[in-house]
Amino acid sequence: MLTWKEVINFSVNGNPTPDKRVEKTEAEWRAQLTPEQFRITRQKGTERAHTGELCTAYDEGKYNCVCCDTPLFDSTIKFSSGTGWPSFTQPIKENAIKYEKDTAFGMVRVEVMCNTCDGHLGHVFPDGPEPSGLRYCVNSESMILDKEIA
Repeated sequence: MLTWKEVINFSVNGNPTPDKRVEKTEAEWRAQLTPEQFRITRQKGTERAHTGELCTAYDEGKYNCVCCDTPLFDSTIKFSSGTGWPSFTQPIKENAIKYEKDTAFGMVRVEVMCNTCDGHLGHVFPDGPEPSGLRYCVNSESMILDKEIA
């Protein structure tokens, strides 16, 4: 289980190696993604709070990167944070997420991205529930829910 200390370590000293890499040109990403998905994942945008389709979805399944279909989060670790964005306590695998220090807008935060394709997901904060204490605050537009068949 990842801790805040490990998240900070990754953001400062480098990230775990992903299982694979997906790299495309800007034109290829634009052709594949909707304009809003492109704005959020490739230009580090943010959707307005409480507007994302996945914010209130609690179906069983895996939350995959909308850009490269890499599994990022599992529905079993999703929780209602009240922030207006889907929130998770842990990534599906330690090397699924890439972490970078973000000092935009006069704040110091830790940006989270897909470690496979560098798609912007959102940010992680140390104010989540136990046992990890982490809150991955993720844009709905950056993920697709791959529902498991019971």
